[in-house]
Amino acid sequence: MKVLVTGAAGFIGFHLSKRLTEEGHEVVGLDNLNDYYDVNLKKARLAILAQNDLFTHVNISLEHDQPMSDLFRDEQFTHVVNLAAQAGVRYSIENPKSYIDSNVVGFLNILEGCRHNKVEHLVYASSSSVYGMNTKMPLNPHEGVDHPMSLYAATKKADEMMAHSYSSLYALPTTGLRFFTVYGPWGRPDMALFLFTKNIIEGKPINVFNHGKMRRDFTYIDDIVEGVVRVVKKTAAPNEDWDGDHPDPCSSPAPYRIYNIGNNSVTELSRYIEVIEEVLGKKAIYNYMDMQPGDVPATEADVDDLVRDVGFKPDTTIEEGIRNFIDWYREYYEA
Repeated sequence: MKVLVTGAAGFIGFHLSKRLTEEGHEVVGLDNLNDYYDVNLKKARLAILAQNDLFTHVNISLEHDQPMSDLFRDEQFTHVVNLAAQAGVRYSIENPKSYIDSNVVGFLNILEGCRHNKVEHLVYASSSSVYGMNTKMPLNPHEGVDHPMSLYAATKKADEMMAHSYSSLYALPTTGLRFFTVYGPWGRPDMALFLFTKNIIEGKPINVFNHGKMRRDFTYIDDIVEGVVRVVKKTAAPNEDWDGDHPDPCSSPAPYRIYNIGNNSVTELSRYIEVIEEVLGKKAIYNYMDMQPGDVPATEADVDDLVRDVGFKPDTTIEEGIRNFIDWYREYYEA
């Protein structure tokens, strides 16, 4: 495969690009190295990827039409994995326009590039946040997702709908992956595990939202990457049994699919913090806070479709995953 991975200097993009090049696939990693978080961390990831001759970095922003069109024309990718996005639920409240630029306008450029250059399969990151006000657990991709609680979630839902229109109009195979709270080594500094670890080590208070009663389906990065790789290699196909009288939201008569990738288990935030404390051998100073606007109290992924179609079920425990992250953090930051 010759794969375009967007957001290649990001957390998931880095791990996926590394895995694909190690398998012998050529990867062009697109990333504009924006300053949403520490650019030096992104550059450190890229430096590791650059050690493999099969990896090439291009510094382009998704929303820039002509450079994106030229890239697709010149490179002729067989597959595309779109992980680049303006991330973060809370940040979308402060900077809404950046989400439209990257997650909607940028995604349109991805779709156009795939359409005009005969890309075999487009896989793109959606998010568990699209479930919004849905409360029936586990969250099932066969249920509708029409009540997002943040603009970030709304843009991810928009991506799924835009992808379906291109699958339907142009027979472009597209697969959307709803990721559930990804964590692990080289993780994002704005995510809870990173913030908690840093502050506990430095003896600073940690902000604990919803008074520690948030419940999350924490999914380890290696499980996410395994799921993505398997999905990339299984090109989306039409659902021959699809019924317009009872429309299934996560499949179609077009080559279109949606999957959850989560651990299919729930951990309360208070337990998550306990594990961090156990690994660090140090107690946290708690600053209990109310729920933040746009957040949801609980997530849990129904992964039956993923298991059925690609034969994989994430299963890394938070005890193992958190230890791996903290080992990395201590080494990288000499903490």
